[in-house]
Amino acid sequence: MTLAVRAMTQLAGWPDLVEVRPSCGTGRALRSAQSEIVHFHSDQDVDLHLTARAMQRFEGHLKDATAIRMVPGSRWVTIRLEVNTDIELMLTLASLALQAHQTWPVADDMPSAGCNDHRGTALPREHLSGG
Repeated sequence: MTLAVRAMTQLAGWPDLVEVRPSCGTGRALRSAQSEIVHFHSDQDVDLHLTARAMQRFEGHLKDATAIRMVPGSRWVTIRLEVNTDIELMLTLASLALQAHQTWPVADDMPSAGCNDHRGTALPREHLSGG
């Protein structure tokens, strides 16, 4: 069983998430009543939709996580699942994303241009900080 399948199985059991066809058309997705939350694109790549507020609040932590890739201007973060701790990170961020979408919904906080799967290569954190 791949790490993505294990993560998808865990998230699919969460009562506030249901499986849907991803808006990007690739892979599998889970959504809440408010928004798509996570897209599983491959055995290793997962896109997670955060609100603008959550992105701002946790930007430093996101940039410091080696499993996280960000695309400038996107409200989706890409998580590369390579080890078990990456699943734990993804589950934590999924919980934060779900809470953010439920607690602080913002009308214009829709994902811009879809998830990162069709936006080109996500940038490693060192490129975001200019390093």
